[in-house]
Amino acid sequence: MALARGADRTWLVALATAMWGTDALWRQPLATTLPSASVVFWEHVIIVLLLAPLLPRAWRALLACGPRERIAMITVGIGSSALATALFTTAFKCGDPVTPLVLQKLQPIFAAVASYALLRERLTGRYFLFAVPALVGAWLLAFEDPLHIEVSQVVPALLALGAAALWAAGTVLGRYVSRRIPARDVTALRFSIGLPAAAVVLLVSGSPVAVGWDNAFGLVLLALIPGLLALGLYYVGLSTTPAARATLAELSFPATAAIIGVFVLGAELSATQWAGFALVVVMVAALGWHERVSRVKLVEAPEAEPGPGR
Repeated sequence: MALARGADRTWLVALATAMWGTDALWRQPLATTLPSASVVFWEHVIIVLLLAPLLPRAWRALLACGPRERIAMITVGIGSSALATALFTTAFKCGDPVTPLVLQKLQPIFAAVASYALLRERLTGRYFLFAVPALVGAWLLAFEDPLHIEVSQVVPALLALGAAALWAAGTVLGRYVSRRIPARDVTALRFSIGLPAAAVVLLVSGSPVAVGWDNAFGLVLLALIPGLLALGLYYVGLSTTPAARATLAELSFPATAAIIGVFVLGAELSATQWAGFALVVVMVAALGWHERVSRVKLVEAPEAEPGPGR
């Protein structure tokens, strides 16, 4: 059942993406023992198997849409699901457990432009009062010394930024498709389209299909918690939350990732990184509070077009 018009779910987007912050608990150990393409492939296989009962309905819903929705969904599946996840996993091989998680969440820069161009969402002046400090906080959190970036940090940074651009496109295009297709179907379509793309990446890279039973438990947890469960909640929230605002709420991800990186994975943060962490947390919390109590929203979304069956 579609959510009521105007029932903003920014808080749910923040909750879902905070769950993504647990990603490093399972992805980093897997990334150190398995090729990135193998991890991404099996992550998609597990989720598609779990979503198999939903696939016929989801594909019927997509076929009932127009060519724009179909192209958007294919782009989300291939780019935002398979390719972006491969870039993200590879970043763990090159850097620490915090930097990839943080830098790829600079995607509000990409998403704000794309949401304006594709969804006609208009950013109000107040949007930047939240966006600029949040992005500054993410930058401070990403680097031990934010004014002196080492060459060794460039490769994981570029990989993470590539994932950020693709995931930003996924946020905007997912919002576009969710106007016509229920959230559960968008989730099923994303992974079912992403699976063949992940298989192609696996074959081209020459990575092994067999990953060993000792990695099975980690792969299942990776697929279920920051994968299927978090993404399902995310699309429910995104269906009634403008993309430009949702992508700011997604900065709950690096805050959660930093906590896990420090207290579980043994990463150490400098004073400026802790300042960045605090700034991100404050801005995300303030964003949610503002959207609940203020009559003036940060993003003015156009009236949604009626979808099939509505």
